[in-house]
Amino acid sequence: MNQHPSLEYLLVAFVAAAVTFLLTPVARQLAIGWKAVARPRDRDVHAVATPRMGGVALFVGFALALFIAARLPSLHRSFENGPDLPWVVISAGLICAIGVLDDRYELDSLTKLAGQVLACGLMVTRGGVQLAFVSFPVGGTFSLGRDLGIPVTILLAVLTINAMNFIDGLDGLAAGVTLIAAGAFFLFCYHLAQRGFTDVTAAPTLLAAALAGACAGFLPHNFWPARVFMGDSGSMVLGLVLSAAATSATTSADPQAFNGALGSLALYLPLLVPLSVLALPFVDLLLAVVRRVRRGRSPFAPDKQHLHHRLLELGHSHRRAVLLLYFWSAVVAFSGVGLSFKGGHWYVIWTLIGLVLVGMLVSVVPTLRSRSRNRPTAGV
Repeated sequence: MNQHPSLEYLLVAFVAAAVTFLLTPVARQLAIGWKAVARPRDRDVHAVATPRMGGVALFVGFALALFIAARLPSLHRSFENGPDLPWVVISAGLICAIGVLDDRYELDSLTKLAGQVLACGLMVTRGGVQLAFVSFPVGGTFSLGRDLGIPVTILLAVLTINAMNFIDGLDGLAAGVTLIAAGAFFLFCYHLAQRGFTDVTAAPTLLAAALAGACAGFLPHNFWPARVFMGDSGSMVLGLVLSAAATSATTSADPQAFNGALGSLALYLPLLVPLSVLALPFVDLLLAVVRRVRRGRSPFAPDKQHLHHRLLELGHSHRRAVLLLYFWSAVVAFSGVGLSFKGGHWYVIWTLIGLVLVGMLVSVVPTLRSRSRNRPTAGV
């Protein structure tokens, strides 16, 4: 088996980070000149007008990183097998353009949804990013086929895009959660390659490296207090690329090989990692839809009751709320990855239980402090 081209992946991530970091101030100035500025609203948590369109820098950094990868000795093979990566870039560019228009003109929900379906449709039909089968932990595989696989993959991609869009409510939150998700994807795909189930230069591994680098380059400009927002031009690109990596990673390994070589329930978990790393945005999306429909409102109608809003209501500062959501994302994502490794499952489970208890305690500390201060003292 070939050695893992770690230096090439590192170069791809560095190019994505450097280009995104350098272009973000340019995107900020363009947003100011074009008046693509987020002015404070009732549901927002920022207090000053902040330029959007940081997603343009994210997209360019990601695209240039893949352009470099196509010319590297090992990673060029990522373009020869699996998804057609140029079409993934084209689809990301299309949805970035739609996001730019939304950042400037605030498109209505149906127009944005139509644009999302179009971009995802291109990625699935022309790019070949398609969920081919679903494996069950108890054994067996259900083949979706092209007629079912295409609409299911488009649906999952659109859900991922909107899930990332929903959590983009605090400075640095969407970029940081995506960085964590991309890191988990990369580790997952690396593990598959080490076990001999996939090519060491598989497409999802490259997508994860480039996406992680782009997010790392954007975060210094976007972490609290943010000087620029990624806007829909960024959050929708992150969701689309994450869905491409998730779909490719889920279908990159032969489930029969997993069954024969690993032969246990826990070792089917690598196929569930894409769901685990997106657990936070999907939970937020599901709660938002249920909450709005129960009130007779559109599922896309904005409100101020997302998970990050609730953490602020509990008394957490802006920065601490973001770090807590990073923590929960990392716990879920990397626990799923850890369980995919042979041996040591109980260590991962007990560590997970401990981290969950610590996270729950830290999450409610402000509420406990507030109750302690408000508790009346006994007279003497």
